[in-house]
Amino acid sequence: MSRWRSRFEVLSLFVVFVIIWEIVVRFLEVPSYIIPAPSLILSRLADLFQSGLIWPHLITTGLTILSGLALGIVAGLAFGALIGVVPPAERLIYPYLVAMQTVPKIAIAPLFVLWFGYGITSKIVISALISFFPVLVSVISGLRAAERDQMDMMRVFGASRWQSFLHLRLYAALPTIFAGIEIASILAVIGAIVGEFVGAQEGLGYLITTLNFNMDVAGVFATLIILSAIGLSVHALARYLGRRMVFWRRADEKSAVLSH
Repeated sequence: MSRWRSRFEVLSLFVVFVIIWEIVVRFLEVPSYIIPAPSLILSRLADLFQSGLIWPHLITTGLTILSGLALGIVAGLAFGALIGVVPPAERLIYPYLVAMQTVPKIAIAPLFVLWFGYGITSKIVISALISFFPVLVSVISGLRAAERDQMDMMRVFGASRWQSFLHLRLYAALPTIFAGIEIASILAVIGAIVGEFVGAQEGLGYLITTLNFNMDVAGVFATLIILSAIGLSVHALARYLGRRMVFWRRADEKSAVLSH
């Protein structure tokens, strides 16, 4: 019941904000090329879908986000497991990965466009690169979450390193790993749009650039709403999968609520 109440409160706050926005813009007669009214944005949003203009860009950006996120997760899991299991790897590889992450992606995005072209490939690489690091850090941190006493007990019972990794360390790391994936799901959207801003022939980032050039501010806001919906959907999917995979954490939360 409290969850539905929380959602109702969030939705109510959003509705109040939109109403105030509409009233202020109309009362002050703010030009639409500066801040359009929500009603105009909603109308423009409907036009984008009815005209079919949005669909090619929406599909391209959606594929870029999902592909980049999947690639970033796989790379993060692989390098994180390597660093977490092989101690010398942290000393030899991790500093380079951190240095790569500190470089602003907007600065190197033109290089990826140059190397991989103006198509979807360069955008997938940029999205994967941005979403890679949160997964990497969460894997490394999660693999260290297993308690020393539990590790010693596994050795006493004759478990191999692989069995200890699979049945103890990975099990303990899953909540942290999925927390990193939730962060990565949001960053994957940012990475895709950054790539499309730099150079693209299709995509929502390209559409925003075009609409902005044509002073269609209502269209820009409408596209941003679509982007927000995509980001929320991808994040919700990552959170849902995390709750399904880490089912014991959900059971612990319910037990804690019942105990109080």
